[in-house]
Amino acid sequence: MTTHDHDHDDHDHDHQSPAVKEMREACVKFVDSLSADQKSKTLFHFNDGERVFWYYPPMNRHGLPLRDMDENQRTLAYALMASGLSKSANSRAHLIIEHETILGPMEKAAGIRSFVRDPELYYWTVFGDPLGSDPWGWRIEGHHISIHMHIYRDEVISTTPFFFGSNPAIVPAGFPHAGRNILGDRETMALELANTLDSSQRSKAVIAEDAPFDILTYNSSKALIPKEEGIRGGQMNGTQKEMLTSLITEYTSQVRDDIADKGVGKVLNQISEDGVENFHLAWSGGMEHGQNHYYRIHSGDFVIEYDNRQNDANHIHSVLRDVENDFGIDVLREHLLLFHVI
Repeated sequence: MTTHDHDHDDHDHDHQSPAVKEMREACVKFVDSLSADQKSKTLFHFNDGERVFWYYPPMNRHGLPLRDMDENQRTLAYALMASGLSKSANSRAHLIIEHETILGPMEKAAGIRSFVRDPELYYWTVFGDPLGSDPWGWRIEGHHISIHMHIYRDEVISTTPFFFGSNPAIVPAGFPHAGRNILGDRETMALELANTLDSSQRSKAVIAEDAPFDILTYNSSKALIPKEEGIRGGQMNGTQKEMLTSLITEYTSQVRDDIADKGVGKVLNQISEDGVENFHLAWSGGMEHGQNHYYRIHSGDFVIEYDNRQNDANHIHSVLRDVENDFGIDVLREHLLLFHVI
């Protein structure tokens, strides 16, 4: 399957949003720049099981790594990434990739033998045909990044799972970019909120004394999560509700603001109509910077998870999930498009 063999013109896609138009154009330019061998690594059928496999440690992946692209292809690959993300998330993604060059020397100095820390081992994958009428999508993945975009009928139908991590969370003194704190907002805002809780609110919010070793949904294709736990937004005061709203927005604003997929878009509507009354904040571990801590924000299918426990609480994993519609599965189920894979 090659993408550029299609001779479609723009009238096929009159109703596409600016986001889809940019994604489609960026994806086609990227794919068209690839050799036949590179395409064989990059392109998968949309219904291939590979599409719902994702993971965030360094590992051998399917897709085309930056290592195997020339300068022009890298530029086009990064343009595809930028086409789906907000400006701040796009710059964070670049910093997370660059972070490998800090983590490598840090581990060497500490005598830790680990995976090769290589900023060129981030992989681009395209599912389906951006110029066809069937669903299509793209993924960018490597250590501490997993971004998934799914498009159907000229709409972005899913932007989850969306994973960002950072190790070190804060770069220690003595290393390049000391003090850099790529995901610091999602830690600081949460600790500030936790520290405004009074003792009765705390007793509702705290679900475990210690933080888990990792996010609980892990890399599951279908997130299994307990019923909502913790303190409900409706049990918070006005200031706390505002803080919770800001913390949720920290995650939902990672994609560009003209994308409102079925899942996250629905949640944003819920917040604008009803506020955060029915969002639960669950907390584990300490409430001071430098202590192991974990939080989860959960309302129905919408789940945010954040964990900072590894490496003496200087290693963040964070994810946004939409339980029923991760990978666009709910939308596609409605259209019976995944009848032979669900």
